[in-house]
Amino acid sequence: MKKILILTAGFGGGHNAAAQNLREALELVSEEVKVEVLDLFESSYGSINTIAQNAYQGMVQYVPRIWGGLYSLLDNSSFIENRLTSFTRLKDALSDILHETQPDCVVSTYPVYAHIIQEIYRDHAERPFAFVTIVTDSITVNSSWFRAPSDFYSVSNEATANVLKAAGVPGDQIKVLGFPVSHRFGQAPMETLQPPVFGQPRKILYVINTGKKKSGKVIDHLLEIPDVVLTVTVGRDAELKTKLTERTRGLADRVRVLGWTNQMPELMMSHHLVIGKAGAALVQEAIAARCPMIVNQVIPGQEEGNARLITEFGLGAVAERNREVPELVAEAFEHKAKIWLEWRRNLARMSRPDAAVRLAELVLEKCEAPDPTRKSIPLFSQVPIRPSVTTAADHAVTEPRMLLCDFHIHTNYSDGKLSVPEVVDFYGRLGFDCICITDHLADPRRLIGKLARLSSMTVSESQLEEYFKVIERERWRALRKYNMLVLTGMEFNKDGYTQKSSAHLLGIDLKAPIDSALDLPETIAQIHAQGGLAVASHPHIMKSEWGKNTLHLWENQEKFAPLIDAWEIANRNNIFDCVGMKGLPFLANSDFHKPKHIYSWKTLLYCEKSPEAIKQCIRRNEHVSITLYRKDRGSAAAIVPRAAVAEPQPAIAYFPPRPLEVAHS
Repeated sequence: MKKILILTAGFGGGHNAAAQNLREALELVSEEVKVEVLDLFESSYGSINTIAQNAYQGMVQYVPRIWGGLYSLLDNSSFIENRLTSFTRLKDALSDILHETQPDCVVSTYPVYAHIIQEIYRDHAERPFAFVTIVTDSITVNSSWFRAPSDFYSVSNEATANVLKAAGVPGDQIKVLGFPVSHRFGQAPMETLQPPVFGQPRKILYVINTGKKKSGKVIDHLLEIPDVVLTVTVGRDAELKTKLTERTRGLADRVRVLGWTNQMPELMMSHHLVIGKAGAALVQEAIAARCPMIVNQVIPGQEEGNARLITEFGLGAVAERNREVPELVAEAFEHKAKIWLEWRRNLARMSRPDAAVRLAELVLEKCEAPDPTRKSIPLFSQVPIRPSVTTAADHAVTEPRMLLCDFHIHTNYSDGKLSVPEVVDFYGRLGFDCICITDHLADPRRLIGKLARLSSMTVSESQLEEYFKVIERERWRALRKYNMLVLTGMEFNKDGYTQKSSAHLLGIDLKAPIDSALDLPETIAQIHAQGGLAVASHPHIMKSEWGKNTLHLWENQEKFAPLIDAWEIANRNNIFDCVGMKGLPFLANSDFHKPKHIYSWKTLLYCEKSPEAIKQCIRRNEHVSITLYRKDRGSAAAIVPRAAVAEPQPAIAYFPPRPLEVAHS
């Protein structure tokens, strides 16, 4: 088992994107590799780091010239080396981690780590691990990246390699592998986009992360161009999403407004042009997708190199002002899309969509021990995002055993804090056997549902297909990496003005989206038609958590008890004894929104580890018990991304007062 530590930081999206994409590629390339991605700035400095990140974001957005001056200071002096004492806490944390984990290779996507590692091993004969630096900048590479030594530097393109060589870095230490974008860019042939001619859709992807105040006018002017069809992404800015949705009402055939999305590779590969700022991740994803780019903002410093990459190599254009964007788009499609075709030809020469996989192979080669499981994955490989046939591993018949489960989990597709991959890693590292991701879906017919849908609190209708695809992809990764089952679900929010007119219903193990506007009996029928479970969510009064009670299902048991497969007898830290007293089938869930919610009630099932066996066990409600999952305060915290989570204490089991057979752990 090879151990690889990837170090990143939350200052800009490129560092984290490179780290996470390399982690995924390493797990594809080798079945015998343990990878940890750590942001030691976040874990070492907490709120101070948050303040620093906010200050950085504020400078690059509102006073970019000040940030440009600081960037120049870092580039032209030994500023970092002279202030290593300021990173004492980070140095101590990294020293402890290196000593305890003894990695075979350490990869850095942020330049400060190289200087800290150099300081840690200053008095040693040699480092006991290989050290790799992924340079996320292009052309305008800050010298802080290479003033501290590394075994090799991975860069995105030849132009950046020439910059390092000119600065004195030996050529044999520089590997031009491309920026490690998501391996999904290289897993399937690019969609063949024909040059857009008059009368055919001209697909534009507008990624709004700057110029928000003027974005509405930009959209208006873009729609004046014949045949333009827009996909607009606004991230987690619910207010902007609401404004743009209202502004483009009636243009659903030409405009689609998305919030946060996990489908950027698919969007890039299916659009003719992308519009956005010159951030490292977005520019490099556009190159990987061979999607020409119109840059609408350039922050002084590292983004200047990204913009030069676009213009000097003919991969798109840079707009000095937002009002120039529609003009550049129109010019690209004139004269039978002559300019667009030239951009596409240039992109084809530079694109490296398999960069993450190639980098993963090289990192594994730098590890000392040979790895017989390492596989060479060619470009356009057949490693499936979703296998075309059901595998034996997915429905393997095994001996019954106690399974630790959580069937009520929210991600940042609605009001959760973690993404789907982060949730999978979080639960997988803690040894869970089965989880179900159940983000909110609001009923649009109700006022509260209408208000919720205009925020980031629920999954939007336009992202339901993406939601199912992402969970399906993560399902196979969870099974391979953690032997953990991941089910797709939804929490259907039927909120009224009072608690007795409000109901939340979980649909567990869904295969496809269900219309959010259906009445509860119809929703339950649709869940059952897909072979799923209908579970009453927090059906009684919650005393330990803030929030509106949802009592409609409980107040109408005569109608719903014959239809519902199970009722939550415990939610988070609430116990609903009345569910047991009524003899209703039960489950216990965390209603997970953030890492601290892991310490709450969970379900224990004694059955075979397969989706069908688990659902049948719940339907029969035999061999079911619940456990209060708590932190073992006497053990050391395990470092995982975004949270430090300790091993749980032995289960505290609770058996509801009803005559059924219960399996003891």
